Amino acid sequence: MVVGLLGGDGHAIDEGDRSTEVLETPLALDRLPLTPPLASDEPPFDLVVTQQCHIFSPMRIASLIPSATELLFELGLGDQVIGVTHECDYPPAALGLPQLTRSVIDGGLAAAAIDSAVRELTLAGEAIYELDEEELAGLEPDLIVTQALCGVCAVAFEDVVAVAETMRSRPQVISLDPRTLGEVLGDVRTLAEATNRADAGLALVQDAAWRVDRVRHSVRTCARPRVAALEWLDPPFAAGHWTPQLIDYAGGEDALGMPGEHSRQCSWEEIAAAAPEIVVVMPCGYDTPRAREEALAQRERLAGLGAADIVAVDASAYFSRPGPRLIDGLELLAHILHPDRFPDTPGGSIPVVLR
Repeated sequence: MVVGLLGGDGHAIDEGDRSTEVLETPLALDRLPLTPPLASDEPPFDLVVTQQCHIFSPMRIASLIPSATELLFELGLGDQVIGVTHECDYPPAALGLPQLTRSVIDGGLAAAAIDSAVRELTLAGEAIYELDEEELAGLEPDLIVTQALCGVCAVAFEDVVAVAETMRSRPQVISLDPRTLGEVLGDVRTLAEATNRADAGLALVQDAAWRVDRVRHSVRTCARPRVAALEWLDPPFAAGHWTPQLIDYAGGEDALGMPGEHSRQCSWEEIAAAAPEIVVVMPCGYDTPRAREEALAQRERLAGLGAADIVAVDASAYFSRPGPRLIDGLELLAHILHPDRFPDTPGGSIPVVLR
């Protein structure tokens, strides 16, 4: 979805998919459900108060993807989130909520072993994540937020729907499956409208658009270095989906990925042939220290690419999750590619320079 034009300069957030997307339209006003009439034997309420105020019960929301958890809190719905995944570590308040999932793959494995385990489970048609169905049912959610974009990132969408259909609360299931930055911002509106937070969603989208515009203005006259964004190192994967767009908006040229397309496995020889000037190491789901470890483990391979700069970043916070902090990731990339034009980094996050 294209969300308006940025600052009047004629740049749309997601220009690659203009033919299939629509411009932003005004949001409807919030609508709050009225409570049913009181029974005759129930104590009466002040009629003036009931006429002036809508009485409603807070929505009970289960989030089965970290990006949705972050977005729900950004929309001011943190007190209505009743369950999250085992990977939901932001904001800190999410850490104290019931965890509804677990991974069947040991997190302590090396990168190559994790890749092998994922492939084996996928080929066998088995799940990578397990859902605690009993815990979820006991929480009686009104809304479950999940995704169907990546089978490696969350519980399978079909499994969630099947469980929801058996639950007494009969929750609505929303799947957020963005491939581009424009679609990420479109999902903000989708979730905001589903949770009666339309105004908050619009404000969040407008702020994101302003920040994107700010970055693009700051680097618009700069030379554009060739960038290789690596989402995994053993074996190497070129980052896809929204990451090539972020690189473009930050003033770079993605040497390997295509906007809106899946991340893909590639060879070290292909990466070298792409002649990247800057390599950004962003292993999916890893923070900066772990990304640095992975890069050091592939030091010789990375050095053989001939890039002038190699940096490791916090992918878990800024690139892996299609949520509000992707805009922080954009600003971080602008700092890496053009530090003279964009000297600040989001939240003081400093990339690790390996070369």
